[in-house]
Amino acid sequence: MADRPGTFDGVHRRNLSKLLVLAHLEGPLSRARLTAETGLNRSTVASLAAELTELGLVEERAPDPTNRVGRPSPVVAAHPSVLAVAVNPEVDAVTVAAVGLNARIVVRERLEVDHLVTPEETAELVAGILDRWRATRLGDARLVGVGLAVPGQVRSDDGLVRWAPHLEWTDAPVRALVEVATGLPAGVANDASLGARAEHLFGAGRGVDDLVYLNGGASGIGGGLVVGGRLVGGKGGYAGEFGQNRPGIARLDDRRAPAGVLEDEVSRARLLEVVGLAHADEPTLAAALAASGAPEVAEELARQQRILATALGNAINVLNPSLIVLGGFLATLATHDQASLEALVSAQSLPVASEDLDIRVAELGENRLLIGAAELAFAGLLADPLAD
Repeated sequence: MADRPGTFDGVHRRNLSKLLVLAHLEGPLSRARLTAETGLNRSTVASLAAELTELGLVEERAPDPTNRVGRPSPVVAAHPSVLAVAVNPEVDAVTVAAVGLNARIVVRERLEVDHLVTPEETAELVAGILDRWRATRLGDARLVGVGLAVPGQVRSDDGLVRWAPHLEWTDAPVRALVEVATGLPAGVANDASLGARAEHLFGAGRGVDDLVYLNGGASGIGGGLVVGGRLVGGKGGYAGEFGQNRPGIARLDDRRAPAGVLEDEVSRARLLEVVGLAHADEPTLAAALAASGAPEVAEELARQQRILATALGNAINVLNPSLIVLGGFLATLATHDQASLEALVSAQSLPVASEDLDIRVAELGENRLLIGAAELAFAGLLADPLAD
């Protein structure tokens, strides 16, 4: 039975959580910094750090020798053996990674597929990869759970994948399937929402309270919202489906999909086609587009950028963010000619709503969804380091 918040043990657990969350989000911190950040006294911080060390969740390192001001303070860092498993099933590949409590990728594997994977097959693939990793690279690791970033609408209450149209999943209990296959607790959420969480905590949106994140992947375009410093999921967890909005297209010759939605027009598949690739991960596609001097490639990039700008302008007018973060192939569209994109967005945004607006590409690159998925797996441990 959980202790009541006001009991001594409840306070103790919350203080352990505070220290572990700081080590997780901020990286290695001196005890002096932890004391300042938590408002706890030095002896309490020392005791909590020692307990977390004994639990195998953090490690204490020697003080930084370059810091010669005052008494040296030991440094507390997330223990490198504490890992989460992150999974991103897509239409063309299933990517699995082990992510450290410090938000670093330890090992990553992308399995390209020639068919749509089922929820059952996804669970089996993850279990097989974990068995292999446990026998080799992760033999001494402490795996705390599995997080899945799924390109679809995921019910926030229980992780049921209500609808992932590109994967052809409907009411898929992939969370339960993965738990049975791996023996680990699992969590599931929309991939773009997890990308927004990762970029907000560790990437381009760090420290930004109001941002819009758009993710471009093999399954289309999704998004995530941070408003007032909090991720917005909506009533059921389905907020952020920017790809299903119907864009205004000013130039008739820009339209490719009559009555189509944003992700029909701004499309990774169209970019692959124009450079003659059947499959590619994000860096490969970006490199192919950058290396091509073909006029049809430049024309397609410009066309998609014009339509994306309209969608971004609409988001700015409705939400008034201070930052827009673009991930996946949308980052490639942005960097193709960022000045042009910014001008197009500005022309379609209310001047006051777009004041001081910044547009950035995802800082975490192709790992953003995996780092976000790992947050699902770490959530319970971070909330209560003493929980069984």
